[in-house]
Formats: sequence, C-alpha cells, structure tokens
Amino acid sequence: MKSKKWYNNLGLAMRAGKLTAGDSNVLDAIRTGEAKLILIASDASDNAQKKYTDKCSYYQIPFLICGTREEIGAAIGKEERVVLAVTDAGFAGLLSKE
Repeated sequence: MKSKKWYNNLGLAMRAGKLTAGDSNVLDAIRTGEAKLILIASDASDNAQKKYTDKCSYYQIPFLICGTREEIGAAIGKEERVVLAVTDAGFAGLLSKE
C-alpha cells in the first residue's frame, strides 16, 4: 500500500505532463528509452504483469508493482489505469524512493 503522499506525487507528475498511459504508448516509451520508471497496477492480469516486467528487464528500465488500477486512475484524475510510464528522471526517483 502506497502512502497518500506517493499518490499526490503521481498526480503531480501527471499534471506536469511526465506520465504516459495506455498499452501501446507505454511500450513505445520503453522501447525508445523515454520511460524512466514503469508503474504496474497490483491487480493487473498475470499476463499483463509478465509482459511489462519482461520488457522492463530486457530494456533495463525499473518498474514498481503498486496500487490497484482504481487507485492509480484516481491519483491521475482518469479512469482505471493498469500501466503508466514515468518519463522524467526526477519524478521516477521520487516515486521509486517511497
């Protein structure tokens, strides 16, 4: 369970335009090296978790399994989200620290 502050920082990253959402957008960010950190919902399907963790391992991008899809979506002011890519090193460090 992540803290309220963690979700606030996630929302801040969204407002700053430093998050990418959606399957194809996140995969593109991983492949191009634009992604600094991948956030995967804890209630994502096993196949989805495996897909993103394998991609992250291959491209050497850190990832976190965090929160439910509802919690992640609420934090960024959108509907449910299964995966997000953080595209800013500062926000990636801030979110992975907690």
